[in-house]
Parts: sequence; C-alpha cells; structure tokens
Amino acid sequence: MTNKRASVAIVIVSLVLARPVLSSDWPHWRGPFLNGTSDEKNLPETWSTTQNVVWRAPLPGHSSATVVIANGRVFVSSTERDSDNLLALCFDAESGKELWRRRLGASSRQVPRNNMATSSPVTDGERVYFMYGSGELAGLNHEGRPLWSRNLDSEYGNISMKYGYSSSPLLYDNKLHILVQRRDRSYSAPDSSNLDAFMLAVDASTGKNLWKQPRVTDAQDESLDSYSSPLLHKNNGRDEILVLGADYLTATDPATGKEFWRYGYARQKSPRWRNISSPGFGGGLIYGIRPRGGTGLFALKSGGQGNLGDDHVAWEFNGPTPDVCTPLCYKGNLYVLDGKGGAVLTCLDAKTGRQKWQGKLGGRTPPWRASVTAADDKLYCISEAAEAVVLAAGGEEFKILSRIDMEDKPVQASIAIADGRLFIRTASLLYCISN
Repeated sequence: MTNKRASVAIVIVSLVLARPVLSSDWPHWRGPFLNGTSDEKNLPETWSTTQNVVWRAPLPGHSSATVVIANGRVFVSSTERDSDNLLALCFDAESGKELWRRRLGASSRQVPRNNMATSSPVTDGERVYFMYGSGELAGLNHEGRPLWSRNLDSEYGNISMKYGYSSSPLLYDNKLHILVQRRDRSYSAPDSSNLDAFMLAVDASTGKNLWKQPRVTDAQDESLDSYSSPLLHKNNGRDEILVLGADYLTATDPATGKEFWRYGYARQKSPRWRNISSPGFGGGLIYGIRPRGGTGLFALKSGGQGNLGDDHVAWEFNGPTPDVCTPLCYKGNLYVLDGKGGAVLTCLDAKTGRQKWQGKLGGRTPPWRASVTAADDKLYCISEAAEAVVLAAGGEEFKILSRIDMEDKPVQASIAIADGRLFIRTASLLYCISN
C-alpha cells in the first residue's frame, strides 16, 4: 500500500463496512468506485512474465471472474481442472501464498464460451461473497469460514442462460443485489419453464431475502437474457441501482426494489438482442451499449423519473462499440473498446461525445472480452489471446505505451489494481505486477 493510502482510510461510498475498504483496494469487479478506475499511482507501464513480477500463483482452473482485493487479501472464484468443483480461493496479496480454498459447489453443466465460475466475488473488507452459474451463493469471512449459503437454482429455477450466467453481485448497504434477467424457459438442463426475471436483495449478514422485484419487459426470446451486472449510481444524492438488459436500462431503489425510471434502448424489437456489457457512468451521464456491438452507445442524462424518451439522451455514438466490454469513464473521457475485428479503442469527451482519438489495439486474433481499467493516467487492456496493452489515457492522440504477451490464454478477466500493483488473471496463473 502506498504511504498516502496507508495514512488515510477512505471509506468507499458504495459499501457500508465493519472494517473499511480503502480506495487503494479493489473490492468489486469494477473497482473501488464501481467504474473501473483507481486512484493508485506509480503503476507499471511495462512488464513481462518475469520482469516486474512480485509473485505469481497457480490457479486450479479457468474462469472469467475478475479477482477482488481488500485488506491484503486476494479473492478468486475458480473452476477446478478434471473435476466439476466450483471453488473460492484466498491469497496473501504481499507474497502470493494461498491462504485457503473452499469448495462451494459443483456443476457438470456445459455452456458455450463460458463456465459456471464467471461471476466475480465481492468483499466488504471483512466478509467475501461468491456466486456461481449453478445458482450457488455463499458468504464467508476473510478466514474462509462459511457464514451462510443457498442455491438460487433450487429456489427459482435454472438461472444459467444460453452462455451461462455472468452477472456479478453488487454489495451496498449490507445488501447483496443480484440480477437474474432470463427468458421464461431454460436453454438446457435442468429444464425449466415459466421462469421469471427479477432483482433480488439479500441480507449480506444472513443470506436471507430482503426483497424480490420482477423486472418487467416486452423483450422477446433471447433479448430477455442479460449477462450484465448491476452497478450503483449516485443521482443528485439519490442512490440508484442501474441494470442494462431486456431492451431497457433501469434504475432501482436499493432499499425497496422500486423502479425509479427506465429507458427503452431497443430501436426495434429483435429476438436476438441479449445484452452483455454493464452500464458506465460519470459527469452526470449514464452510458449504455446497445446489444451485440455495432448498434451504438447512448449517453443518458441523470435525474429522470418514470418512462424516459429520447429527449433524455444527451448524445449518441454510432462508431465501433463492444458486444462484451463495459465502457470506462476516466478523468472526463469515455473509453469504448470494441473487442471484435481490429479491436478498436475510442476516446470520447464524456460530456459531449466528441471523438478525441481512435485506434486499433492490434495483436493476435481477437476477441477482447475483458473490460478496460484505468489508473495513474494509464489504460490497461488484455485480450483473450493473453496480450496486455497499456495506453496513455487522455490527450488528443492514440498512444500505446507497451504491449506484453502473458503467454497463457484464454484471458477474459479484467486487470485489477490495488496497493500500487496490478493483479492479472490468465488461464492458469495469477500475477502480481509492480514497479
């Protein structure tokens, strides 16, 4: 931890904690501010699989889940090679020593391009929570002692969609907020029909339901599916949980589940408009990606109520947009990574949508499915082919600072930033990188 961060305990606005998480931690897959950014400084511009490596630790299996870090511990969700086990692991952030691992479930379910350990864990500095595509949901303390567990599949039917389940829980005000946005019938075993889509709030201390609210939509077939994660947004002092999917961007009251507003982003109804990316936010605007890439990005004004129309849209961008990656707002700019084709990264003025620069990340065969993270005036990207690219943030020109081959694909987890270090998850290893 940097001296600056060690001396000031900044309580993260998104969490109510018994032991404060600091802004130098990475407690959620989108970081301490839930937007993919960190205030950390003196971060590495370049490295290799041996250079600037503090430690590396073997992982038991592949997963797309981003690691989370708090109070000197790194928490990892994982599958296990040669078994159906779904695991939770904890590593010491300083040494890379594995402190504990727990088997929290098992599933032989197979889905394309994914597995059952895709949801990222989340921590409040004292407890850590894991969720899996098999429906397993569990809370543990930082020593790995189970506090409670339940299975949402058993309670509500198959939560796994065509490509599994990848929504990560949001922890806020001692509540776990969970999105289950699916069509009304399952794609595969266990077969289920008459399924509902809903937001669920769970007491983080006990695992018991606090509220469950249906997510109403007129979307069709696969467009009912959303792999997106809920995120907290501060709207002029009002707390809102943003959810993107099933043809609507919605804002929900975290205390009750009541819907504040919704915006219908589908330009026409389609049976194939499933959503993967999560919303972004910054500077009084909320950013949403229309489905499947190439259908545009919209910037929605904060402060709405009820059904919002296009007059609430501040601006739109119809250039290259992602199918998977979540947009990143950092220091007045919005970064949009289209992970298909040439892997085009675009920098837009976050307030006006003016394009400042655009360039191709290049490298080996795409896709790029990990979302961009930012800190120390740098952008950190990593491709499924395990190529990391570091770029200069801001400015008026596209500038690649370094390109690093991590040599261990596939990689789908975002790069996490904590205590002046980068934490990079490859197919079989967890790296800690530092200057």
